[in-house]
Amino acid sequence: MKLSNQPPHSSPSPPERFHGILPIRGLEDVPRSTLYEGRFGRMFRNLPPFAPDDADLLSLGATMIETQAQADDPNLDNPDIPAGFTYLGQFIDHDITFDPNSKLQRDNDPDALRNFRTPRYDLDSLYADGPDNNPYLYEQPDGVKLLVGRNAAGEDDLPRNAASPKRALTGDPRNDENAIVSQLHLAFIKFHNKVVDSLPPSTPNRFDEARRIVRWHYQWVVLHDFLRKILGGDDVVNDIVKLDKYKVPLGGGTKDIQGALNVDLKFYHYRNQPFIPVEFSVAAYRFGHSMIRTDYQLNPATEDPNDVEIFGAEGEDLRGFQERRGGLEIQWARFFEFSGSAQKPQLSRRIDAKIAVGLGSLPFITDMFKSLAQRNLLRGKALGLPSGQAVARAMGMTKDNIILTPAELALPTNAPGGKPGDPPRNLATAFNDNTPLWFYILKEAEVRCNGKKLGPVGGRLVAEVLIGLLDGDPSSFLSAEPTWQPRQGQFGAPQDGKFFMADLLRFAGVKIS
Repeated sequence: MKLSNQPPHSSPSPPERFHGILPIRGLEDVPRSTLYEGRFGRMFRNLPPFAPDDADLLSLGATMIETQAQADDPNLDNPDIPAGFTYLGQFIDHDITFDPNSKLQRDNDPDALRNFRTPRYDLDSLYADGPDNNPYLYEQPDGVKLLVGRNAAGEDDLPRNAASPKRALTGDPRNDENAIVSQLHLAFIKFHNKVVDSLPPSTPNRFDEARRIVRWHYQWVVLHDFLRKILGGDDVVNDIVKLDKYKVPLGGGTKDIQGALNVDLKFYHYRNQPFIPVEFSVAAYRFGHSMIRTDYQLNPATEDPNDVEIFGAEGEDLRGFQERRGGLEIQWARFFEFSGSAQKPQLSRRIDAKIAVGLGSLPFITDMFKSLAQRNLLRGKALGLPSGQAVARAMGMTKDNIILTPAELALPTNAPGGKPGDPPRNLATAFNDNTPLWFYILKEAEVRCNGKKLGPVGGRLVAEVLIGLLDGDPSSFLSAEPTWQPRQGQFGAPQDGKFFMADLLRFAGVKIS
């Protein structure tokens, strides 16, 4: 959709775009073909769809909203994952998928997958199609740096048009949907501009080189910071991305070349181009919804009791699609851990089968399904997802008590109906043997990992897809130069092979504390 007098990538009106509300483009047309290529597809194409009664799904979704007492309980914070990773995950999602309007309860499966672009970590949400095709995102006349805007309070903001409300000029409108992800997008703009400043003006193709550097450092963060945080360490990543060596002839003998990387994917397979599996996009990667806090502290002015709600009174919360009001500028040490900073970051919420109170009644939704949990569950059915237990069995987890038991699922036998006037539902009968995949992955993290990281099914699905996308991109560092690593003193890296999101933010020059 284009708004009048706006560039093609300006943000549309809020009712049409909001994270988690709208399914990803092409999701209504997901084939079960054997091609393993295209925009969307399935990891477990031979598993049957799980199609429970809608009334049971709505009732289950209603049980997934935190009470206010739970929202206020600090014991439900995740001590291992700072709050910034919630929104870094959202930023990554916007880079590899795109959401249009779609219907929640439409079941179809035509072979229309090839209409959509192959997902890559190319930061097209930042760069769009580059300065030649999207000049309104770039400083003129040379188009090497990205534009930075200012809000009415004189604070840096995304560049915006002159409409009312002022819409952000970005490569992806969803990166303005709240005041946290919009400032993360702004930080990447500033990181790009700092990289440009670090390159000599005589650098050939200076914009292209700066973009490559930014992309590779971002990809490094995805692989070595984000993934290892949500997986609770190195084991799963190191099981998929393995250091290897090979011999080459040299002089009169041979030499071992160290550091080559071998990517070993067990479940995510494609032939020519990577695709986004619906098991990932509609279930596994939506673990981030349970990490969202009800409110946040952005700076000293928003400390307790002045925390700002993610959804609250309009004009007083963090919702976006408008010029950011003054006083919401983020100090990033409140979201990520920085060496040398006395400020401790806020924590994300534990990964469990609960989501924040505000997500139980989403703003801008005009139909009856205002709960994000209910919408996610209905979408999983509409897209023909298999159950969590079926996926676990397909992954070989039948033995060793890895599949969740009814006692671990702890589903109520007399749950309230999911709509006003609906009778109670026996969710244990409905879901003990087959559980919606999204709920299963959240519950698995909750009971097997104390909510601190993803569990066996969810962790492996997310890791294989995120790493597989990197491996399948011929321009990524993993494909083009697998021994590449950030270098000490360059673009914020504190030492060779060490570069985290906090280093990117520090080099970008954003406010830390």
